[in-house]
Amino acid sequence: MRSKLPFATYLYFLAQSINLTTAVMSVAMAAIVGASLTPSLWLSTVPYGFQFLFVMLMTVPASRLMKRIGRKPAFLLAALPLALSGAAGYLAVDRGSFALLIVAHALLGTYIAFANFNRFAATDGLDARLKPRAISLVVAGGVLAALTGPLLADRLKDAAGFAPFALCYAAFIGLALLSFLVHLAVREAPGAARPPAAGDGHTAAAWRAVRRTPALAAAIAVGALGYGIMNLLMVQASLHMAGLHMHFSAVGTAIQWHVVAMFAPSFFTGAIIGRLGLRTVVAGGIVLLIAASVLNLVSDDYVMLVASLVVLGLGWNFTYVGGSALLTRILGEQPHAIEVQGLNDLGLSVMATAGAFLPALLLQGLGWAGTNLACIGLCLALLACVHRSLRHHPAAGADPAAASV
Repeated sequence: MRSKLPFATYLYFLAQSINLTTAVMSVAMAAIVGASLTPSLWLSTVPYGFQFLFVMLMTVPASRLMKRIGRKPAFLLAALPLALSGAAGYLAVDRGSFALLIVAHALLGTYIAFANFNRFAATDGLDARLKPRAISLVVAGGVLAALTGPLLADRLKDAAGFAPFALCYAAFIGLALLSFLVHLAVREAPGAARPPAAGDGHTAAAWRAVRRTPALAAAIAVGALGYGIMNLLMVQASLHMAGLHMHFSAVGTAIQWHVVAMFAPSFFTGAIIGRLGLRTVVAGGIVLLIAASVLNLVSDDYVMLVASLVVLGLGWNFTYVGGSALLTRILGEQPHAIEVQGLNDLGLSVMATAGAFLPALLLQGLGWAGTNLACIGLCLALLACVHRSLRHHPAAGADPAAASV
């Protein structure tokens, strides 16, 4: 039995680093560029909103395409919208076209919808004990992206002879080529995705599996709600700190620590899952999300708010990696596994989009304290659901042997 991760896992780590680098760059520049191309400030985030929208719209089609033609060909095709995004973004900035900027971010969202499946592709054909480690390593690509994304954006945004940020978008073309080459080097696991026979109804089977398997529904709920709460509190925390008249650089530093806490633990999360079990890690992630809100309610001190964001990042990591690992362990090699993964990522993108659009509205309606109390309530309900659904499920238990492989 294989005891080490295959070389393909490290290629998926690089591919995910590219994916997250584009996401980090888009966060840094989308609203700024949008504001420069439209006279209405409220429209400045519309291109970024379209990016989230297309991640949501394209997730299930991406999973279906992977099922039909295989993971590798689908990932290779996904490099095309990324390259087109770079070209459209460059032209948008160069020509001052807001409409082209929306197209650029919609294309970027299409690419991200495909690239988010890197973590699942890395588990194809692996022994069940290795799957949490593979997912954890691929998600850790965010650490590399946290370094390369801001560095690329900073070095390219004011390049002489080009409009501000034009070369940042053009860089997506080079990243698309790099993504294509990385996926070209992957040797796809045999039988990872086979063309379905006509009428075998795997999509319907995926929905039935989720409805009939409480543990499967719990895995999806953990990842989706954890993502939504993380996005909501992260964005609202930056608005809250700005409202407290904290300096922009201080807010940026707090968010940087949050991002590090999101991805750095992924180098160890797989081993922690192997030692403690998925149920413990998932429940621990939810408890950490609760703890983040409790810290927010205790004090508005800057150090406390930074500590809350770090705890929030850790909670996201445990729920995201733990939920994804639980999903793959329950599904095994079932024929409708890829479709269920698509439903899972659809839930993630819906909640992430909600978490991106609701912070200002909730801050105005419920206030900072009210939003955190609501998050605590949601997390407590999720914790009860997880306890009930996973209490006796064998996939959620500890696997001591996995901790040493």
